[in-house]
Amino acid sequence: MTTLSETRPAPAPIPAPARAGKPVRWLGTGLFVIAVGLAGYTGFRLPGTWVATLESTSLTDGFHRRFLVGTLLHPLAVLAGYDYRVFAVASYAVLGGLLAALAIAFFRSPDGSRRLVIIGFLLLPTGGYLFHEVGYYDQTLYLLLVGALAALRRNRPGIASALMVASVTVHEIALLTVLPVFGFQVLRRFPFRRACVFLAAPALAGLTVLAVRPAAPGAVSRLGQTLAGANFPYRTDALGLFERGQAASWALYSITDVLLYLVPIAVVVLGGFLVLHRPSGAALLPLAAIAAPLLLAFGGWDEARWGFLLITNFLVVLWLWLGDRGRELKVSQLGTLSVVLLILTHLPMPYFDHYTPREITLVGPPHAVGFRG
Repeated sequence: MTTLSETRPAPAPIPAPARAGKPVRWLGTGLFVIAVGLAGYTGFRLPGTWVATLESTSLTDGFHRRFLVGTLLHPLAVLAGYDYRVFAVASYAVLGGLLAALAIAFFRSPDGSRRLVIIGFLLLPTGGYLFHEVGYYDQTLYLLLVGALAALRRNRPGIASALMVASVTVHEIALLTVLPVFGFQVLRRFPFRRACVFLAAPALAGLTVLAVRPAAPGAVSRLGQTLAGANFPYRTDALGLFERGQAASWALYSITDVLLYLVPIAVVVLGGFLVLHRPSGAALLPLAAIAAPLLLAFGGWDEARWGFLLITNFLVVLWLWLGDRGRELKVSQLGTLSVVLLILTHLPMPYFDHYTPREITLVGPPHAVGFRG
């Protein structure tokens, strides 16, 4: 006679990944929280008056570039008497949206390689810079890119294209930042002719924005009079952008100096991607998307900002490419990526408005120690 214990099948062993899943998940959560915390500690600030000034410009007031955000905020701004808090809340809302997108991408990524890319972005100088440039339209552009990429995943390319059209009305640098990344993704997902249809609308919208006059006659002076009664000191130099031509801007800075800052970054990120991807014709499209922000040297003197966007495009393209591969990086590739990220930690990325990155120390700036004579 057999007993119940003899006839009952032995329980199946719990797979090792299932037992280790919870600790690994907690470790990933901890790394992400620490990385976000360090980035926020390094670069967090209140939105500057430059930001508040530019977010006051709207199509209603006669501005034909960089008008979308200001146009959406215009009714509330008028109702609140152009209160600084309206623009600050809007700026933090966009930053919060980007952080939420990073969190979703991190926790939904099934592989560690893509998570490493996100952690790397936050721990590099780019992480602090993300918090520092709160309110700058770059953040709105990349939030729109996130929406467009999500629409592509859901097979709604028309919505994705519309979001990219909106991006060029936020800021014309969309043509050299988010639109190349969007084009990289569209050209891989659709036949060439169909992809061109989805890219034509934002490209045409961007060229139209560049062709028209930045602001109607008198728009700058009228808005200046309005902002004179606001509760923040508006930036006349920010409004002056809408009255100054590109040739006049070139006279204010050295394009060569900006390129000398950007080229070493480009060499590192492009070279790193080539090693990861292996040189081939298929690498040309992602390389073009990564390198496009280099041309911003001809658009203005914000070299650190352009460097930030150059690294951002590299990491976004890398993240998309890793998702298509569907497998982890090899040990040699992880080594290459780690070297690239370590090199980029040495990048000087100065802040605006006399701000500096906060140092991780309890005693303030290091003190010189020596012998007294």
